[in-house]
Amino acid sequence: MPLLLLLFVGLPLTELYVLIQVGSEIGALSTILLLILTAVVGIWIVRYQGFGVLMRVRDLLDRGEVPAIELLDGALILVAGLCLILPGFVTDSLGFLLLIPPLRRRLIERYIRIQPMNMQAPGEVRTETRVRVIEGEFHCDD
Repeated sequence: MPLLLLLFVGLPLTELYVLIQVGSEIGALSTILLLILTAVVGIWIVRYQGFGVLMRVRDLLDRGEVPAIELLDGALILVAGLCLILPGFVTDSLGFLLLIPPLRRRLIERYIRIQPMNMQAPGEVRTETRVRVIEGEFHCDD
């Protein structure tokens, strides 16, 4: 409950305070233009990194691997895009921080422990890690 209260009340108040302080230093029009510029540049970077993650996910799926880390990476890029769309310098800063790939990777590793899944049955010896082919014959009787 306190986290939601902080998110829905504290964050907008902090954003307003920072916007007022920046606006008083550089002017209202400059502040608005700076907010638009950060949103446009941020969304462009989100799009670029999002396509990169999508290509890595497709590559891993083509190899028959589970793209768990890449999906979490994509989710953090999505959160970064949301932060960059919201008006304000605090959320823009958070969004740009989430666009740093080593920081995202460290965040994923810190909060989520991913262990490799062993999908084979006990006693089964797997000779190939790619695709299992079962040979057989098929007859269609009409």
